[in-house]
Amino acid sequence: MNQLGPFLMAAAMTAAAPPAPVVSSGTIERFEIGSEHVPGRTITVWLPDSYDGSHPHAVLYMQDGQMLFDASTTWNGQEWGADEIAGRLIREGAVRPFIIVGIPNDGENRHAEYSPQRPFEAMSEAQEAALYDAIQQSEDQTRHGRPVPELLGEYLRSDAYLRFLVEELKPRIDRSYAVETGPSDTFIMGSSMGGLISLYALVEYPRVFGGAACLSTHWPGFMGPDVNPFPELMQAYLSDRLPPPAQHRIYFDHGTVGLDAAYGQYQEQVDAILEERGYDETRWETRVFEGADHNEDAWRARLGIPLRFLLGRDPGDP
Repeated sequence: MNQLGPFLMAAAMTAAAPPAPVVSSGTIERFEIGSEHVPGRTITVWLPDSYDGSHPHAVLYMQDGQMLFDASTTWNGQEWGADEIAGRLIREGAVRPFIIVGIPNDGENRHAEYSPQRPFEAMSEAQEAALYDAIQQSEDQTRHGRPVPELLGEYLRSDAYLRFLVEELKPRIDRSYAVETGPSDTFIMGSSMGGLISLYALVEYPRVFGGAACLSTHWPGFMGPDVNPFPELMQAYLSDRLPPPAQHRIYFDHGTVGLDAAYGQYQEQVDAILEERGYDETRWETRVFEGADHNEDAWRARLGIPLRFLLGRDPGDP
């Protein structure tokens, strides 16, 4: 089996909606939300102990929301520990008070919703044909009984997914909770493909999201095909559309083991784009974690770093 198989398997195994997570810090609320754009789902909202409804909090939207809080409900027995880490940082005064909105992925459609659509749609016919041929020749030619190439055309839904976040979910959160609603208090975070869609969200909606944290960003888009134009297309997209740094913060990182071992070369190219666009250490950070693998245990171990970068208190904050 090439590297494509385990990657898609991990995405598929997160499909079942787990029971409500049990947290050791703060409280959990859940609600069902329908959508005109993507399949509806159960949203998990974590409220820190500081939340009493009287003081507006910042908001962090997190991808793969079923993996955030309770390892007993996840497919691999791992979790981000988001409640413990965020709760501790808030109690210590290291970050502004904030709530977490956990958005579960849609199982077999995870890759469809998390793949940045504009770069894929910029693919030439020749590039598309070469990519399809390369995937067809790999050992894993089908996913859920369908040829992999069909998925690219059928199932690109990231623009629809972002419309769900911005037009349906965020207004619901803004109405239902005591939160600040502007971009300087609205952040988005994810790992792997969730890192890609979080960056895409900030670039497509810079007036909605003021910061994005992208852990173990899956820059290849696919693993396996030798012919893969996506990284170059994604970089061209960022060069053309990345918003100016004045009102935005972007965090990247990756490990050096497993899938993360493939990310370094792409991250360096993306870093060069950010530097060209005027991002400096106050608005952008990229970290490399030697020996870190591609899983929730690794992301949990360093979650406090991006939280501090996005939500850390500035000098003079109350």
